[in-house]
Amino acid sequence: MAKKDSNALLRKGNGFSLNTLIMLPVRHLQQAIGSLGDLWRTPMASIMTILVLGISLTLPATLHLFTKNAQQVSSNWDSAAQISVFLKLSVKDKDAQNLVKRIQLYPEVQDVRYISAEDALIEFKKLSGFGKALSYLDDNPLPATILVTPSKRFSQPTAAQALLEKLEKERGVAQGKLDLEWLTRLEAIMVLIQDIVTSLAILLSLSVVLIIGNTIRLAILNQRDAIAVMKMVGATDAFIQRPFMYTGFWYGVFGGLLASITVAILGSYLDYAIVDLAQLYQSQFSLQTLSFDEIILLVFTAIGLGLLGSYISVRQHIKSIEPSAD
Repeated sequence: MAKKDSNALLRKGNGFSLNTLIMLPVRHLQQAIGSLGDLWRTPMASIMTILVLGISLTLPATLHLFTKNAQQVSSNWDSAAQISVFLKLSVKDKDAQNLVKRIQLYPEVQDVRYISAEDALIEFKKLSGFGKALSYLDDNPLPATILVTPSKRFSQPTAAQALLEKLEKERGVAQGKLDLEWLTRLEAIMVLIQDIVTSLAILLSLSVVLIIGNTIRLAILNQRDAIAVMKMVGATDAFIQRPFMYTGFWYGVFGGLLASITVAILGSYLDYAIVDLAQLYQSQFSLQTLSFDEIILLVFTAIGLGLLGSYISVRQHIKSIEPSAD
């Protein structure tokens, strides 16, 4: 008899646990929908909060968009780096041709172009406007030149500088020139912009957490009496906190979607102006928009910030509310 009773209690206990497991997601869904209904019942306050969140997230996302496009342009510039190698005036044309063949065997080199001293003088006469004056010179003052284009792997400033030093050690080379100072400065500017975007994103994310936390705090204070009654009848803090957590979740969802839409609209609007400007320089550059992965990351970041702001607020204020002794 005792064994039957224990089996019955075990079956009852297992049924209770299974029931709880099934009802848990149902309760979560009910509270999520209920918190969405609370936002609907206070449209002005909800819209204002969502607008603030969307605008706060739009600024760093837009700066990230322009940084990404700037990096694309600068990467194309990096691949176009070229080294000018000036030979000594005493180097004969045959020796210069042999040097060109040696340089072509370099694994760091993609292309080599040889300009003889005579060709350099002819080109200088055409471009300088001093053709008649240069005709009176007894000797050609211009050296032979080798234009070396590094491969894509060695077109970055550090690798290109190492290639320049290697070329200057060749016999017959007077000096080499690598105009990469502007690329080095550009890289430093890009790093600075990325640091600014990161810092701004952190500050605006903190403001989003504070805004949502303050909004949830006001909602908790408005329902202070109802929360006290719920605690009086045995509701746990977790049960009471859940709707407010879902409120922060919905703020994050709508704020992230609004930021994504705003960035897309800004990108489309500015793309027309950028395309027109690029056509003046015979370029086909077009502004890249946020990718699908970046949009998903932006929305999930907004949701995370919303949940964080809600969590901080509910943990601080709901525990402080206790039913009165009256």
